Amino acid sequence: MIMLVGPVGAGKTSLLHALQHSVSKAEKTQTILFCDGGIDTPGEYAQIPRFYSALMVTAAEAKLILLVQAANDCRVLLPPGFVSMFSRPVVGVITKDDLPEGNREKAKLRLKEAGVREQIFAVSAFTGAGLAELVTHISERGCKK
Repeated sequence: MIMLVGPVGAGKTSLLHALQHSVSKAEKTQTILFCDGGIDTPGEYAQIPRFYSALMVTAAEAKLILLVQAANDCRVLLPPGFVSMFSRPVVGVITKDDLPEGNREKAKLRLKEAGVREQIFAVSAFTGAGLAELVTHISERGCKK
């Protein structure tokens, strides 16, 4: 099972739908959702410290955590070392990589500042670019997506 964590608007739900080949329209995630091998989390849980405990407890259900950062929003929204709270491996995922205003390098920097030490993937849930590499990585970790 994978768990997606990241700020509001990062594209977590759209990414999960793309990984699961779902045609569902992404809507605002209001609470932690378990769906077909994936855990979708509200962006507020990553941005408001009082919700960190909910993320830590839920992460125990996952084999792999995807920390998601949108390429078109490179504000500092997560504290330095954010991923140190997790006892599971964390990989970085840069979403919305197809947008012309995106900045992959700055998004990568934000993920590294948050503590991502594993691989970082750049993807587009809209075009499908980069998803195959991410799916391969998830499968190699023995995770169902």
